[in-house]
Amino acid sequence: MSSRIPLSVAGVLRLGRPPEIWFKPALSVVAAVAPPNLTLVALDRLDLAMYTMAGSLCALYAHNRPYAARARALAWVLLGMLAGLAAALVASSLTGSAVMLVTVGAALAAVQKVLCDATRIGPPGHVILTFVSSAALFVPQTLGEIPGHLALGAAAGAWSWLVGMAPGLLRPHGPERRATAAALRAAATYAESRDDHHRAHAGTALTDARRALAGAGRATDARRALSRLVDRAGIALAAPGDADPDLLRDWARQVRGTRPVPLVDDRTLLRSEPVVRDRLWARVRPLGRIAARTALGCAFAGYASLALGVGRPYWALVTAASLYQASLTLTWGRGVQRVVGNLLGVLLFAALVPLAHTGGLALVLCCVALNLGAEALIGRNYWLGSVCVTPMALLITEFAGLQDPARLIGERVLDTLVGALVGLLAAVAVPDRASERVVRNARGTPRTLAGAGHREDAHHDQRTHSDTTEGERP
Repeated sequence: MSSRIPLSVAGVLRLGRPPEIWFKPALSVVAAVAPPNLTLVALDRLDLAMYTMAGSLCALYAHNRPYAARARALAWVLLGMLAGLAAALVASSLTGSAVMLVTVGAALAAVQKVLCDATRIGPPGHVILTFVSSAALFVPQTLGEIPGHLALGAAAGAWSWLVGMAPGLLRPHGPERRATAAALRAAATYAESRDDHHRAHAGTALTDARRALAGAGRATDARRALSRLVDRAGIALAAPGDADPDLLRDWARQVRGTRPVPLVDDRTLLRSEPVVRDRLWARVRPLGRIAARTALGCAFAGYASLALGVGRPYWALVTAASLYQASLTLTWGRGVQRVVGNLLGVLLFAALVPLAHTGGLALVLCCVALNLGAEALIGRNYWLGSVCVTPMALLITEFAGLQDPARLIGERVLDTLVGALVGLLAAVAVPDRASERVVRNARGTPRTLAGAGHREDAHHDQRTHSDTTEGERP
């Protein structure tokens, strides 16, 4: 492997088009976050909001999955969130050593990264889990308080599960319809262009559609019809010269919404390819280097932050955890996006502080608005979403009590720079050569550094990991 790494800045900051369903996670997280926090404001117990936020943030996950698969995924995300929170709270109650707490946080980050990659949970992947568990490590805690705090997280998480599943009451086939439409459009584009990039994109869309239908549950008439359309997209990919792009696009338009799914002639269809269901252990086993890189990068970022006298070393830890992508080039790009977004975000925080400090209700409403803004923007590019994520994370630290804005800003800027630098050094020291090869061999992925589109890097398109751009937060 060549040691030369193209370190572009302009490319990684370029804005892409917003994801097709950006409003769904945006509105879901608002619906999940607002009621628990407003209830705490009414009870004058906003100091407990960190625990409800842990459950509420689960609403960010699984929006592209069919509802049967989404129900399982959201349940596992909530269990993973509560497990990480419980481990962090127990550690916080047993030791006051900042070095030990950073070490525990780094170990949790490595486990969360490996499990999210192996189970393909994302977007937003492991970063939300790492943010919550890392922040909880530095909250004063006693063993007796932990069950109650976990109960708050579980209650908010149950509400998030209901929020995530609610759209299925109106459009039970919505996710698989969108996936089928995307496959048909991508196949039509390739049939017209015969371009390798468009072929790679169509192949990914076809895999996504077959995966969505495989996880959709009971085979209904609508799902059978969708499966036939996906087969037609497969035929177009295999024989683009015989495909009718206009017809494929017309089918894609008809598939959207709640209209009847168009029927096609079974006799002309290819047999659907089976979706490979590899075992979880087979996906966990090759991720040892990723776990080591995450653990080392997060640990040393936290240690460096402590050495510099920062009171919240978990910000450096989370910054390091957020960087790791499938290649050094992509990791460098994420580092640039993270630093730029955070620096602009602290300026937005400084502008919002006078309003947020007028009372608990204003503080909560500012956080809700920033949640909405982050989800609306982060699909365009990670740095743009981070402009909203950063002030939101800073305001969350004030739920337990207002703090000096200048000190918060200074610590966040320092931790961002330390975490990004140490995280990049760890990526260089412990490279993931298998994923590097996947990215090097991937074809037609010009939007990966910008983090545009809904969301995925080249290696996720190849289905090796699930490090995604959209929805990754503090």
